[in-house]
Amino acid sequence: MPVKRKAKRGTKKWSAKVTKESDALDLENDVFKLKDPEKIAESLKESAEKSRKRKASPFQSAMSMLNFYINRAGKNLSKTQKKPLEQAKNKLRKLYGRAEQ
Repeated sequence: MPVKRKAKRGTKKWSAKVTKESDALDLENDVFKLKDPEKIAESLKESAEKSRKRKASPFQSAMSMLNFYINRAGKNLSKTQKKPLEQAKNKLRKLYGRAEQ
């Protein structure tokens, strides 16, 4: 019979804490709630380029933070919330002169 483990208190919202208190990027407040993919991408680009703590390139840092948020918020995002975030990936690639996928 498999052993069930209880989650430790306080670990439930660790991803929100990471998004809010990331050492790598100082994000604009509510950047992931914006409706315009262009504004999301521009804000992430600006945050990544200003950061002196990041370990990767600005593009990698910005894309990683966007993917992290999409993956962590996952099932709690409605289609109308997720669509601009997904579109922001391509906008971010364009801002950095990367090929779209």
